[in-house]
Amino acid sequence: MKLVSACLVGVNCNFEGKNWLNKALLEEFKKGELFPVCPEVLGGLPAPRMPAEVQNGDGAEVLEGKAKVINKRGIDVTEQFLKGAQETLKIAKAIGATEAFLAENSPSCGCGKIFDGTFSGTTVAGDGVTAALLKKNSVKVVSMKSDH
Repeated sequence: MKLVSACLVGVNCNFEGKNWLNKALLEEFKKGELFPVCPEVLGGLPAPRMPAEVQNGDGAEVLEGKAKVINKRGIDVTEQFLKGAQETLKIAKAIGATEAFLAENSPSCGCGKIFDGTFSGTTVAGDGVTAALLKKNSVKVVSMKSDH
């Protein structure tokens, strides 16, 4: 069993209350091989929600307390992102997941690159909070794009 960002299999849970459907992943999900999660919703945030980005670092630095996740209104949502990452890790351990297919660029799920914290659409090298925590716990994280 592998984890997948729920938005990638059609669940309307992204910040806009929509999804980032990836048809290939949806087919894998239909076969029962993927377990969908939305770390931001697991952390207590609604869908839709105000966009948020990691500021002054990446997800690994958020885990270390060196960076924060701030939404577009300037509200600190770091606690919800950390909780969502921990809940996702609990699920990964419970189902024995060793791999996760996560949505690109996300402050939670981004792997390899995330938005830079300026809400300008610019990306920088780094991982989202959940991706960083999963990697730290030996889960292979693969960045996936939407078909949109």
